[in-house]
Amino acid sequence: MKHSPKHWIAAASLAALGVVAVAQTLPSPTAGGPARQERREGFDPARMHERMAERQARLKQKLGITPAQESAWAGWTAAIQPPANWRRPDRAEFERLTTPERIDRMRTLRTERMARMDQRADATKTFYAALSPEQKKTFDNETARFLQRGGRHHHRMR
Repeated sequence: MKHSPKHWIAAASLAALGVVAVAQTLPSPTAGGPARQERREGFDPARMHERMAERQARLKQKLGITPAQESAWAGWTAAIQPPANWRRPDRAEFERLTTPERIDRMRTLRTERMARMDQRADATKTFYAALSPEQKKTFDNETARFLQRGGRHHHRMR
């Protein structure tokens, strides 16, 4: 089948229109509200700790933590805090590494992250055991909401 120049021009025009349509439907760099904008501008540990403290205060109020449970609450909140010296891996550092070195560095980071996750999980189970059945139900509902949102720290494919 032989295609005339008209066919090629029509196909190119349709393709260009498709690119324009897709470009117009993509969100603008500032779309998504202040939280998205904040992520673009950089990570602010102080702001993250502030938001975390606000969420914990709301959860504590919803759970109705009793004076007898206060030590369990304090232990749990201390255990789930990110390390004070934590920082994001430096991209420039990774670019200087060879592929095998990058793989080893990523394995080390993964092992450290998994150890912190295990510590938080153990602390959560210990705290959960100290709650009443009604508090457990509230805790389940509140943490399920967080997981349904996908968490705030999960990266999404673009």
